[in-house]
Amino acid sequence: MGHMIIDGQRIEFGDEKNILAVIRKAGIELPTFCYHSELSVYGACRMCMIEDKWGSTMTSCSTPPKDGMEIKTNTEKLKKYRKMIIELLLANHDRDCTTCEKSGRCKLQEIALKVGVRKIRFGQGKKVMPVDDLGPSIVRNPNKCILCGDCVRACQEIQGVGVLDFAYRGSDLQVTTAFNKALHAVDCVNCGQCRVVCPTGALMIKKEIDRAYEALQNKNMRVIAQIAPAVRVAIGEEFGLEPGAISMGKIVAALRKLGFDNIFDTAVGADLTVIEEAEELMDRIQKKQNTMPLFSSCCPAWFKYAEQKHPELMENVSSCRSPQQMFGAVIKEQFKRQQKDDRQNVVVAIMPCTAKKHEAARPENSRNGIRDVDIVITTQELAIMIQENGIIFNELEEEALDMPFGFTSGAGVIFGVSGGVSEAVLRYYYKERTASTLKGISYSGIRGMEGVKEATVEIDGRQVRIGVVHGLKNAESLIKKIVNGQERFDFVEVMACPGGCIGGAGQPIPQNSDVRRKRAKGIYKADNESPIKRSEDNPAVTNLYEGILQSKREILHRHENHQN
Repeated sequence: MGHMIIDGQRIEFGDEKNILAVIRKAGIELPTFCYHSELSVYGACRMCMIEDKWGSTMTSCSTPPKDGMEIKTNTEKLKKYRKMIIELLLANHDRDCTTCEKSGRCKLQEIALKVGVRKIRFGQGKKVMPVDDLGPSIVRNPNKCILCGDCVRACQEIQGVGVLDFAYRGSDLQVTTAFNKALHAVDCVNCGQCRVVCPTGALMIKKEIDRAYEALQNKNMRVIAQIAPAVRVAIGEEFGLEPGAISMGKIVAALRKLGFDNIFDTAVGADLTVIEEAEELMDRIQKKQNTMPLFSSCCPAWFKYAEQKHPELMENVSSCRSPQQMFGAVIKEQFKRQQKDDRQNVVVAIMPCTAKKHEAARPENSRNGIRDVDIVITTQELAIMIQENGIIFNELEEEALDMPFGFTSGAGVIFGVSGGVSEAVLRYYYKERTASTLKGISYSGIRGMEGVKEATVEIDGRQVRIGVVHGLKNAESLIKKIVNGQERFDFVEVMACPGGCIGGAGQPIPQNSDVRRKRAKGIYKADNESPIKRSEDNPAVTNLYEGILQSKREILHRHENHQN
């Protein structure tokens, strides 16, 4: 413990790693572009500069606190300094803010207003560079980049992919890919964690809102929505609700107002995934098929990473398609059999994830040239549609999902959080249907926000080792230990985004560990309130296995040629 004098106020500090944390403890919010508590300290933007009692300046994010230290945070010199930084940033920035998708949510706008920048004394000196909008998930606009380096560190430190970095020097400095290629032409996995930390409109979601509107306005199309579990605990943040607030009923009501014909929960697809993946795992264990574990296949960013970096492990990645793709195929098969008109069935998936856009567009996720999931919009895109149509989200009366997929299980819902897939699979194995059994599974070590979790459980007299990991850099470390023989697992669940789908790049921003914990709490609350805890107990799933899946079970699995 120690103390600092901050603007004349005595503030005690303990384990705070930098002066910035102590300043925030004092109730003072210094502006920052490049500081994220979950990333390494970079200290490039210089917005958090402070002044000591001798008049020396330093960055508060990269300076540790010292006992007895006296600092000032808002002297005239510092205010002038911050204004100058903003002016220089804006001089090299595309200032066409009225048509920027980040307008109103842009950190550069926000800080410019806070520090009092009302005019810019410098002309725009940067040449206009082409916008990279060729990929399925992320749009990169280098003209809006302020060189804070947040995306570079997120790509390297969270995902270990490293497709973005600084290039050139001086006034030519820019953040780009190798040889300035488009994102889809490098090893980008479409996770979008770069755009989560980007303070401006330099990295944005590739939106499909217009395609959704076109389908909704076409009388020859039946538009069917499926809503991912993590969306229900995050979309409310766009309308002033607390993170973790469960808004499923309001989402359904909003979608009906937008004109969707049928609305279902992707948790039904997750229930199918649980059953298929659990049986695949048990088959491997019984046959002692391989010393390597079975890896989950639900996360498309992880799947693409494994394809690119570890093709030798692909036979150990589950053959199960993701819940989005399973359910898309099931929906189309169901409506093809029961429809009495000639309308085209269009499936719109509402997802917390940008990589789901790439997944839906993959060739193997089409049959006879028709995609199983036609359009993917993120949580943020749905919020934009709701706002554009003047729907007052908070005042909506909650409505129920449609049949025949109106039932979901808690096991399907917890797919939205890291550890949820493993927990749902374990519920399938434990046939004892008591609250204490479920509680025992949840206490086994698979819940929590740690990057890597391990659990050993007993199934039918066998000791089964489960690994749970989120963040692809953590996954890479775990893979190395498995390959080197340092660790042994039977099943490894991998999610690319921090916290799992609740931390997906399509979710509302800001995102941090506290927000993600609240969203996870909301997911588990939805599970607690669900009368159906296990995937196999879901009557909608039972009906599917007794109906269309009797002859079409192959649509639940990945095949090299899925065109037939």
